[in-house]
Amino acid sequence: DAVIHETQRLSSIVPTALPHKTTRDITFQGQFIEKGTTVFPLLTSALYDPNEWERPHSFYPAHFLDKEKTFVKRDAFILFSAGCRVCLGESLARMELFLFFTTLLQHFRFIPAPGVSEDELDLTPAVGFTLSPLPHKRRAISRM
Repeated sequence: DAVIHETQRLSSIVPTALPHKTTRDITFQGQFIEKGTTVFPLLTSALYDPNEWERPHSFYPAHFLDKEKTFVKRDAFILFSAGCRVCLGESLARMELFLFFTTLLQHFRFIPAPGVSEDELDLTPAVGFTLSPLPHKRRAISRM
């Protein structure tokens, strides 16, 4: 679970939540926002917050482990939004992702294509409404 959560945290594909409208005038972090203003919550701001994550820009599954190495869900992990607007399919998505991810890792080892080193792989996503991974050639080596 820690590896999957850290993978999702570090490579979130949807940086913003659905748009919302403010229900009243509000000042947020020193900025006045008028009632009725459309806002787009930036979910990734919490996923990379250095006040919440020991190594915010590095793959570090220990972000989701306590001192006894037991999985801990973090409040700053808001990949599926939060509160009353949380994604209704979150539990199904987590279950499916866990089954899919663990099955692939049990059956295959993934390595770069011949002639390509891991250092040459550009993990910078293509930016749009979503953050999509760039295409890479990989080899899947059977573990069986």
